[in-house]
Amino acid sequence: MRVVNVKVDFISDVACPWCAIGLGALEQAIARLGDELHVQVLFHPFELNPQMPPGGQDATEYLAHKYGVTAAQQAATRQMQCERAAEVGVVFRPEGRGRIYNTFDAHRLLYWAGQEDAAVAADEQAAQGRQHALKKALLNAYFGQGLPPESHEVLLRLASQVGLDEPRAAAILASTDYADEVRTQQAVHAQAGFHSVPTLILNDAYLLSGAQPVDVLEAALRQAAETAVAD
Repeated sequence: MRVVNVKVDFISDVACPWCAIGLGALEQAIARLGDELHVQVLFHPFELNPQMPPGGQDATEYLAHKYGVTAAQQAATRQMQCERAAEVGVVFRPEGRGRIYNTFDAHRLLYWAGQEDAAVAADEQAAQGRQHALKKALLNAYFGQGLPPESHEVLLRLASQVGLDEPRAAAILASTDYADEVRTQQAVHAQAGFHSVPTLILNDAYLLSGAQPVDVLEAALRQAAETAVAD
């Protein structure tokens, strides 16, 4: 049986709760397809809070200032997000994130992890995995455990846990490695008109915005595959 390849470019931020929910839904949609399709998920950077200083800011204060929402409204949104997350197998802390952080260094490590995956592309089973695993680990650390994604200690521990070379990760964090690449990707996305996340692009042709339901993602993956076969 011929296996059809579908590429998903997943544009997102580690600090975005809807990105965590959207990824959980995408993983469930992929699982439903079983062996019908081979889906490769590539993660691309998007910073929601690029100007956030070290140490971050209280989440309630920041969201009230940025979006004009009250503490009560934020609590209601957190409850809804926890419920949506649970539906797709993602665990959120009921009390929320606590603080909002800068995620630029996390994106630099994710970019590097993608390069490491690509370097073993000759082995299809190993061609993806570490970037995906690091993305999930970062989202879980922040939304599930309240750990700061700006912390180099946290980043190094997570990189090691998913099989990346910890000394190399430490060297990256201590340098400006991959900073230009991350900024270039973000500029390309901005020029393309992507101003919210998650944004998913299937086979460079189909665009989905927001945390879509599993059924919608499954149908979109099938449509992308059918188009690929027709082409």
